[in-house]
Amino acid sequence: MPRAIVNGTVVAESDEYEVVEGNIYFPPDSIKREFFKDSALHSTCPWKGVASYYSLDVNGEELPDIAWYYPEPSQAAANIKDYVAFYPAVTVEG
Repeated sequence: MPRAIVNGTVVAESDEYEVVEGNIYFPPDSIKREFFKDSALHSTCPWKGVASYYSLDVNGEELPDIAWYYPEPSQAAANIKDYVAFYPAVTVEG
């Protein structure tokens, strides 16, 4: 089962996920919301659309803009709507 881990703490875990461009995207109900904070950062992918970001606060360690998701993806990326992926500072096993 894929898991996202920060310093030994699991921040997301699910048997259901999507893999896009080598990144595991976790369903929104699989993330542990207590560690996630909305970020003001946005970026645009030419084929997926506009990404929004989360920062993480795990046991006092802050990781700004470390996770992203697509709240309104293009039709080509509809399968990852609201799914969350992480930059490499978060260990993703699975």
